[in-house]
Amino acid sequence: MLEVLGLGASAESVYRGLLEQPGAGVAELCELLGMPETEVRDGLDRLIDLELLQPSRDVPGLLRALTPDVGLELILRRQEAELVRRQQELAAGKEAMARAVASFSGLRTGTEVDGAERLMGLDAIQRRLETLARELRHECLAIQPGAQSQASLDASRPLDQDALARGISLRVIHQDSARNDPPTRAYARWITELGGEIRTSPVVPPRMLIFDRTTALVPIDPANSKLGALCTSTPGIVSSLIALFEQTWEAAVPLGADTRGHGDDDGPSPAELELLKLLASGMTDEAAGKRLGVSLRTVRRQMSALMERLDAGSRFEAGLKAAQRGWL
Repeated sequence: MLEVLGLGASAESVYRGLLEQPGAGVAELCELLGMPETEVRDGLDRLIDLELLQPSRDVPGLLRALTPDVGLELILRRQEAELVRRQQELAAGKEAMARAVASFSGLRTGTEVDGAERLMGLDAIQRRLETLARELRHECLAIQPGAQSQASLDASRPLDQDALARGISLRVIHQDSARNDPPTRAYARWITELGGEIRTSPVVPPRMLIFDRTTALVPIDPANSKLGALCTSTPGIVSSLIALFEQTWEAAVPLGADTRGHGDDDGPSPAELELLKLLASGMTDEAAGKRLGVSLRTVRRQMSALMERLDAGSRFEAGLKAAQRGWL
């Protein structure tokens, strides 16, 4: 029950045992819980790490368990602070990546400067991808916003299959909207069956591919594919992209998992919550759809469903009621 707060089954059992029988020692907990000593000690160590056990002021050397209303609230506050810190890092990573890519946007096609080269045209990009895939030795990280075209999926299939057959680690992040696109969803499941890992998130950074943590391929301007792609081995840019990927990966949901929230049944899914936030910030339906990788029709359908769920007669009223429920 408390795994979401960082307590495994053993730690939770020990915590419940100490709340039931304060002052119990290791031997008493083993007997009470029917657990081996090593498992009880591991649980105690975890509770100490989470600061759910504090030194007793009455008996020196004895540890007392904080009550759930106090102890679990402290854990939640630490998790919230960590989430804010990660969000700040993610924003800083996006900014650093944008600056770095922009600094190379003036490169002439085929010219390499400081480990970066500008590629123009799908053929040039595909040739470089084939070379990088052939030289790949350990790991490939990818972020794929929105749905991919069938032509792009077909071009990627032999490269991905060869890499996975060679034991290469492949981790890919799609937008949640990919779950509703049959070709992209089928391709993602095919990758998973071959041993790759796929996760999705409502909003993702721009498209990127990172090979062996040394070389990256990114669009020069995600909004204008005609400007081409940047292939770079510049350590500063690559390390920023890796950090951005890992932060997004940590918050993403594995393909096949339920993407709805873990609150009540009427609560919004992560994608619906993101839509509410975007619209509340003043973004238009069309702009929100582009950000989420879904059509304008889907945005309006989701918003209509949310208004019905909130029993709201207008979007303004829906915003107020969403805030009252703690969704915003």
